[in-house]
Amino acid sequence: MKAVRLHRYETRPVVEEVPEPVITHPLDVIVRIGGAGLCRTDLHIVEGQWAPTSNVALPYTLGHENAGWIHAVGSAVDHLTPGDAVILHPLMTCGYCRACRAGDDVHCEASAFPGIDTDGGMAELLKTAARSAVKLPAGIEPASVAALADAGLTAYHAVKKAVPQLFPGSTCVVMGAGGLGHLGIQCLRALSPTRIIVLDRNPDALALTPGWGADETVLVDGSHVDRVLELTDGKGAEVVLDFVGEQGAERDSWSMTRRAGSDFVIGYGGTVSIPAIDVISTERNVIGNLVGSYNDLVELMALTAAGRVEMLTQTYPLDAVNDAMDDLDAGRLRGRGILVPEGAAG
Repeated sequence: MKAVRLHRYETRPVVEEVPEPVITHPLDVIVRIGGAGLCRTDLHIVEGQWAPTSNVALPYTLGHENAGWIHAVGSAVDHLTPGDAVILHPLMTCGYCRACRAGDDVHCEASAFPGIDTDGGMAELLKTAARSAVKLPAGIEPASVAALADAGLTAYHAVKKAVPQLFPGSTCVVMGAGGLGHLGIQCLRALSPTRIIVLDRNPDALALTPGWGADETVLVDGSHVDRVLELTDGKGAEVVLDFVGEQGAERDSWSMTRRAGSDFVIGYGGTVSIPAIDVISTERNVIGNLVGSYNDLVELMALTAAGRVEMLTQTYPLDAVNDAMDDLDAGRLRGRGILVPEGAAG
């Protein structure tokens, strides 16, 4: 089968033939990929940023946002059958540790992360665990939702954590209206009554956000922090969701957070550097965010089926992975890029 393989860091991946995966455990499933999302994390992986964390042996297959159809199942899998359309929770989890038992499976003590520390789904087939598969509602095509497995799940998870602070009359600032941000705006509108102020350096991106639920937009032009403070009577927002996390956004996000507010760090690449006195004197919080749980993904699919969350996508053939990476890196990609294997079908 064809797969997108990374052979060395700081060198773009290549599409090559590799053996098809086989069932080796009773709870394995093999999924025929209908779409694999392209994430900025994939660029960071190629750059080597994840090497110390993942410790993955090269070469391996990229792709951690995956959806498709069940192709084969292990002998102990009785809730999934070949042909079922599924989206895959990005982690393979054990189900037995304390985190899994508590429904916080993103912190499973014995997890594997396809596309990060083991072979991922930028391929024709992917082997994962039956626990990872969420059946898609009727009428939803895998390629249309694949990136919700990470981009949407991460955004939903952060918003869900922030909701207790987003009461009527509150303000939430969204930093970045791109692949994650446009989903975060929709999740905010679906889950809370808060006023939403969206910031981005691209006016074309900002122009789309009222349709997703933004109440105010602010162009990132050097005066944007002052503009947000003006819109919040000099106090700042109860919550800032930073979907950028680099190039100064991590500094600006903190500056726009009010006393006792929370700065949710979602994007990454930069450094959060805050004097301790600023934290204790204002009782502000910095909150980290990874992907959400399996149950979060189930809830996100319910919002998607109800038309409350819709993802902007641009599809590319699997062979065009580097064209897609070029578009993402250059800022030409609106929403999420989706790699579709040739002939992908259930």
